[in-house]
Amino acid sequence: MSPMAKDYYKILGVSKNASPEELKKAFKKLAMEHHPDRPGGNEQKFKEINEAYQVLGDAEKRQRYDQFGSDFEQQGGFGQGMNWEDFMRGARGQGGATFDFGGVDLGDLFGGMFGGASSARYGRASASRGQDIQVDVEIDFKEAAFGVQRELSLRKQSSCDVCGGSGGEPGSKLDTCSTCRGQGQVVQNQRSFLGMMQTVATCPTCHGRGKIHAKKCQHCGGDGILSKTSDIKIKVPAGIADGQSIRLEGYGEAAPHQGASGDLYVVAHVRPSKIFTRVGFDVYTDNEIGFTEAAFGGTISVETLDGPLSVAVPAGTAANQLIRLKGKGVTELGRASRGDHYVKIKIRVPKKISKNAKKLLEELKDEL
Repeated sequence: MSPMAKDYYKILGVSKNASPEELKKAFKKLAMEHHPDRPGGNEQKFKEINEAYQVLGDAEKRQRYDQFGSDFEQQGGFGQGMNWEDFMRGARGQGGATFDFGGVDLGDLFGGMFGGASSARYGRASASRGQDIQVDVEIDFKEAAFGVQRELSLRKQSSCDVCGGSGGEPGSKLDTCSTCRGQGQVVQNQRSFLGMMQTVATCPTCHGRGKIHAKKCQHCGGDGILSKTSDIKIKVPAGIADGQSIRLEGYGEAAPHQGASGDLYVVAHVRPSKIFTRVGFDVYTDNEIGFTEAAFGGTISVETLDGPLSVAVPAGTAANQLIRLKGKGVTELGRASRGDHYVKIKIRVPKKISKNAKKLLEELKDEL
């Protein structure tokens, strides 16, 4: 091996006598560790690991490498029809395709990291998915506190009423797809820098279903979807805050060829209240009392989320003192319990007082 040659065994952290299983295990571990989309990942290191395993994972290439070193052949990119972006999409399980590299399914290896999965694992390529929809709903303060039901009218792609989303003319014969022979997917082999890569993609003829109708639905043109207005009743949960959203699974746009529907996201916009201020699930109000009420105590009427409530003010109440009304706040999201209502006391000081009142205050000045 020449002095400038790369030590692939050292890169993978294995001995020169490592078995194929040991090589595969080392590659999986290092690839997961250095994947560019992981925290602390290193794209250059990731490429280097792949290059090492591409050689050592192939018995013929490994034999030539052991004899001549890493210069035994010119390494030049990912080969015909494949580039680094294609490889990374395969590693993420994206784009409706998976890649089998030296016995390591990259979709399976990295799918969990990105929320995807290899379609080859399930034996059939997954169909397309409908678009998600986001709508904004404006509600008032009390509706956010206790929840409210609304009806939305949405113009979106929906399943065809005539064919039920199948795309076939009702009553037409259902045949096995001749392109994929009923498998729902097609397999292609591509030579790359990483060796022979196997691509598993959704069948373009049957769109992953394995069957096709002899006649297309005349109403939707065979796609199984069409644009129409739908009325949807939604329940905005009690306790939702301004800017929060709720997700309604499957209420988004329908996908062609009986794919999964997207989701509907409803974003709540809460109109501010002139009376209440919300902090978490607690609410605050300002209530003004007179000087004598603060000194001797009394009863005041407080506007709560449940309506007016008589509240006792203890003698000697100071300015900005808080009086707690337990369980009179906003309903806690997803629970039956409620936050608290805090009454912040403001003391009203008269700008003008009578001579008699002024005299009495002067007499009390030294005692207060």
